[in-house]
Amino acid sequence: MYLGIHFAARSDVGLVRSNNQDSGFAGPHLLAVADGMGGAAGGDIASSIAIARLAALEGESHGPDDALDELKSAISEAHGQIVERARNDPELSGLGTTVTALLRSGSTLSMAHIGDSRAYLLRNGDLDQVTTDHSFVQHLVDTGRLSAADAEHHPKRSMLLRVLGDIDADVPVDISVRETRVGDRWMLCSDGLSGVVSKDTLRKTMMEVEDPADCADALVGLALAAGAPDNVTCIIGDMVDIDASPDGLGPPTASQVVGSAARDRRRPSAGGDSPAGKAARLATRDEPEDDEEPSRNLWQRIRPWVLPIAALLVLGGAAWGGYAWSQQQYYVGEQDGFVAIYQGVPEKIATVSLSHPVEQTGLPVDDLAPYQRERVTDAIRVTSLDQAAAVVASLEAGS
Repeated sequence: MYLGIHFAARSDVGLVRSNNQDSGFAGPHLLAVADGMGGAAGGDIASSIAIARLAALEGESHGPDDALDELKSAISEAHGQIVERARNDPELSGLGTTVTALLRSGSTLSMAHIGDSRAYLLRNGDLDQVTTDHSFVQHLVDTGRLSAADAEHHPKRSMLLRVLGDIDADVPVDISVRETRVGDRWMLCSDGLSGVVSKDTLRKTMMEVEDPADCADALVGLALAAGAPDNVTCIIGDMVDIDASPDGLGPPTASQVVGSAARDRRRPSAGGDSPAGKAARLATRDEPEDDEEPSRNLWQRIRPWVLPIAALLVLGGAAWGGYAWSQQQYYVGEQDGFVAIYQGVPEKIATVSLSHPVEQTGLPVDDLAPYQRERVTDAIRVTSLDQAAAVVASLEAGS
């Protein structure tokens, strides 16, 4: 028996986003999906770099012992390239990407995973999520502070604790080796699919649609029908016995690249003219401004007030600018005896506080080590909500 992969890859920009920051690859030996972050000027670059480095593994011969090492090395090099790209271009600061990849060697699959893209395995009618999201919400589920059902609709479910290339340091990547068998169906996807289509619907579609390409199209179509607020990428890989192929042709051998790493990365959404697409555009369209007919003598009436109003605007703008800056800051502090995440800075102007709590973690301050307790009492300042979540995770690990 000679095991092979019958594969298909699809990606769609979705009905809300202006560009596709997802990238995907499918080939006889490698399946990979990457969901970029960092905005229109960064996410697509990060995911493309990751997929380009991983794609180099497709043309190599992998033994069971070295496939995992090659996958780990490719992930590490992609991380370094993304960090270097951000270092050379300050406008790309903060770019990063999720990665979920499967590299086949015989009947063995080496897996690498970081972020909240997912890998699912359909075997004997059961669909299992093989990967674990590296997200703040999943951390709450793992520590028993949130149910899995509530996690599906939590407002911070997209807040990631680990991505590739976000910081100039080694990041922990989940690495594993799995045995696969004929009849297994693997599905890799970005959260643009798993975030809007239920697991039961994923399973039903993967069970009913036999051809991998048709199945990938159907799954992307379900995301589009649900409004597709994010980019949608889906890869299907069926494990087949090539020797047992009735027509002797076997699965395809030409690799497929989709999303921002592909040549047709600017292709519009397949759901653009559907009712869901039209509804999404209406929901995000700015309200038109009313036409105004300027008065011929308007300048004469307002001229005496120009300088006083301008002075007030300058003063008000400076005050508002300072407040706006403060609301882009975060810190970890204490609220009612528990560790909490605050937005703002731990200061006051007169009686007006410049911060407010956005997340109480449920971690008692008294459970912390003395030096940690002192840091929290004094406020641990950070520059983003993701960094605040990481600080909380560190405090929980040391409590």
